[in-house]
Amino acid sequence: MSDATTSTDPKFLNLFKASIIPLRVCLVGLTWGLHDYFITLEDEIRYIWPQRLNLAKFFFLWIRYYTITLLLFDVIQIHVFSIPGVTSDNVCVAMDSIIRVVSAISLWSVEIVMQLRVYALFKCSKRVAVLNGVLFLGSIAGFLWILIHNAQRRRAVIADAIHLPLPGCPSIHSGIEWAQWVPATGYEGVLFGFALYKTLRSTTARIRNGVRVSLYSLLLRDNLFYFFGIACLLVFNNLMVVGITRIPWFSYAPFHAAVGILTTRMMLNIRKATAKKEILSSGGAPKMRDINDSNPPSASLGTWRVNANSSQSEETYFRDMSP
Repeated sequence: MSDATTSTDPKFLNLFKASIIPLRVCLVGLTWGLHDYFITLEDEIRYIWPQRLNLAKFFFLWIRYYTITLLLFDVIQIHVFSIPGVTSDNVCVAMDSIIRVVSAISLWSVEIVMQLRVYALFKCSKRVAVLNGVLFLGSIAGFLWILIHNAQRRRAVIADAIHLPLPGCPSIHSGIEWAQWVPATGYEGVLFGFALYKTLRSTTARIRNGVRVSLYSLLLRDNLFYFFGIACLLVFNNLMVVGITRIPWFSYAPFHAAVGILTTRMMLNIRKATAKKEILSSGGAPKMRDINDSNPPSASLGTWRVNANSSQSEETYFRDMSP
């Protein structure tokens, strides 16, 4: 096909436009991620860095900096592939799977944090933990099966377009590629359902008893918002691939940025709430003390370690689960 014919072919023009969009949008995702990082860095230094290394701190730092690394990877990969002669059948097939795997690692990390949140909300229920663990492993297995299925057919899908003068790999979605994130979306729905159930139950009980809204209730609703936000992102991502929304595919960069920002904001907000001054009774006289002091009153603050057999209140349970 000559260059003149190619430039006027509607199919080529559509593919060319679809390839240009990720080149621009990935920069938006990186900018958004870096902007949020710098405006929340002061909170990170104040509330996260002073803690001893524990599970909560590890996951916060991991999600925080893996997200930034992932956004840089998105920008570099897309722009390098736009250089003529860089892409090929093998490179495009391999990179298609790699992009999905590195995206899944980000999402799986977030889902582990959410599992721990649900575990805390249900007072360290082993039944809830086992159920979520089994469903989580099932969602990973489903993701990997769909990934392998799509990878085996990817070469044939892009065969007619790979040699066209496109800026990068052809942006073509077909087969069951739309189902790639369905297992994760379903699992997010389960986690959101757990959080919604606990929120409704807690709120109803407090309204019935005329009790004021507690810190626990506020944090619970905060978690519910973030759970719902990530579930919506996954649904929207699936709809883009299917084509129902008529919104062109604009790469994973905005999705990576949004998931990382939502999760780290959730963890920071909870940590900030639990780090406020507490009134502690010491010899009958109230005393103000910051939870961030070097010798906090509770050794379990800042970790997910809670004695499931104790008689702690719901608010204490939730506070102890904060990062």
